[in-house]
Amino acid sequence: MSASSRSPKRAPRAWQRMLSGRRLDLLDPTPLDIEIEDIAHGLAFVARWNGQTRGDWPYSVAEHSLLVDDILCRLGPATAPERLAALLHDAPEYVIGDMISPVKAAVGPGYGKLDDRLQEAIHIRFGLPARTSPPLKRRIKKADRISAWLEAVHIAGFEIHEANRFFGSPDPAAIEGLSLTLRPPAEARAAYLDRHAALLAACDARG
Repeated sequence: MSASSRSPKRAPRAWQRMLSGRRLDLLDPTPLDIEIEDIAHGLAFVARWNGQTRGDWPYSVAEHSLLVDDILCRLGPATAPERLAALLHDAPEYVIGDMISPVKAAVGPGYGKLDDRLQEAIHIRFGLPARTSPPLKRRIKKADRISAWLEAVHIAGFEIHEANRFFGSPDPAAIEGLSLTLRPPAEARAAYLDRHAALLAACDARG
């Protein structure tokens, strides 16, 4: 058979069919294919710490995102758009999953670029700037590290000195009275959707 008569090689599929019916192109995502129901469902079923946590339910990225929003508010005044950005800070993981930091480092910059493209599409879909401002990004990162410290110590088997080394020692005021929630994915999904709806309404009320 001549080279000219061979069938052209089919490009590998780079999209995923979502439960909403949307077809999300992972390499070139558009805001029109982003639905909060897909995000909430996916994050509620993605386990933090590769599932290596204590309890009868996995600690999901949805639960983690709710906690990061709560902690951001403890670190100082936060507007509704800022809180929405915190809630959505790990939203791309609804399709690309949650990789622990050592794996991300091994994968290289490709993971980060994919994450950035998805994050920008998600932000635009919900009326946020495509890219989070550096000051807000630092505040969310601080809340994220405090959340990671709590998770590491309380459910992921870390000793306090280990968590302090990897995530920093948190201000006691930032974690006082906080507890981690482990519950069925359907409940985590509902809580995430409720928080998103409340924050989006608050953003709309701001004009």
